[in-house]
Amino acid sequence: MKTSKRIGLLAVTCLIAGCAVVAAQDQGPQNEGSATVAKPRNAGNTAEPAEGPAIPSKFDKKNQIPENTPSFKADVTTVTVDVAVLDNKGRFIPNIPRVNFRVLEDNVPQQVQTFSMGKAPMTVAMLIEFSNRYQSFWTATWYQTLSASYGFLETLKPEDYVAIVAYDLRPEILCDFTADKRAAYEAMSRLRIAGFSESNLFDAVTDTAQRMSGIEGRKAIVLISSGIDTFSKITYDKTRKILQDAGIPIYAIGIGQAVRMYYDQMGMMGPIAYMNGLQADNQLRTFAKETGGQAFLPRFYGEFPGIFRAIAEALRNQYNLTYSPTNQTRDGTVRKLKVEVVNPANGEPLKITDEKGKPIKYTIVAKNSYTAPRTVE
Repeated sequence: MKTSKRIGLLAVTCLIAGCAVVAAQDQGPQNEGSATVAKPRNAGNTAEPAEGPAIPSKFDKKNQIPENTPSFKADVTTVTVDVAVLDNKGRFIPNIPRVNFRVLEDNVPQQVQTFSMGKAPMTVAMLIEFSNRYQSFWTATWYQTLSASYGFLETLKPEDYVAIVAYDLRPEILCDFTADKRAAYEAMSRLRIAGFSESNLFDAVTDTAQRMSGIEGRKAIVLISSGIDTFSKITYDKTRKILQDAGIPIYAIGIGQAVRMYYDQMGMMGPIAYMNGLQADNQLRTFAKETGGQAFLPRFYGEFPGIFRAIAEALRNQYNLTYSPTNQTRDGTVRKLKVEVVNPANGEPLKITDEKGKPIKYTIVAKNSYTAPRTVE
């Protein structure tokens, strides 16, 4: 009898405890899934359907929109083009009126909407090749690489922003964007003894360009490199496409020109090495041209000051043009761009003269293409 009473009392006690646990679970925090800060869960997938009449799946535009009702579109694309007009010494030519600029998209003239010119601080990512293949300790190319890098840093003004990125097997951010030149010099001090013997240019330049694509304002990549790529994951053609889409001008400074010239004159350079050097130069020129930058292939250290001055002139002094393209199709295609400086009276190239009335040969630096957005964008 006592045993049965104990069993009954134990059952009641367990039942009460179970109810308490259930009640505690109902009042505690609820598990709402695995949403993260980086990629929050789409709340629309779990929302309860709203009550009310069903929304028709088709809209009869003909019967429900009154005649002569104006329609509006908010998906107009605006293209921004930064243009530098430089003389044969690399100096910026100022004070060219707006009417003298002509923009062609796929050979179709476009109407320039806004036009401005002025100086602005530079936002530059210095992408420096530093591999054991070409920058072995105390070699000529090692010294040239550091001379070009430190030399460019010395030309920056207090309001300029700079980031230092070095690459060999992979790119490494030594210093993020900062106006503190001491931080930049401290980052450069890490470039002493190279590690890997690989030089993956394509991976490094595309990674840097994609990281900079969200930065507002004037920006550029100063690429100090031999131009040779060993075995990047990204191909040359894919690299060109990514750089065109990013729209960040590349100012390339080729290294190793003097060494190659010396070995060539001494008959110590084989045909394969010679062709690799020509291909490397062509890659630097292509990246610069297709992004609206410039390529420099110095053979002497005395050329560096002029190169740094030309880059600063091109970046600080620019004409900024915007237009709404006549082709508003959102198809993701590459549109060819061409900027001309013309005489509006006859459409001929504009003749620019110096103070003495002598004609000046000039170069127009601007990107030559852009990628149209897609409908989903």
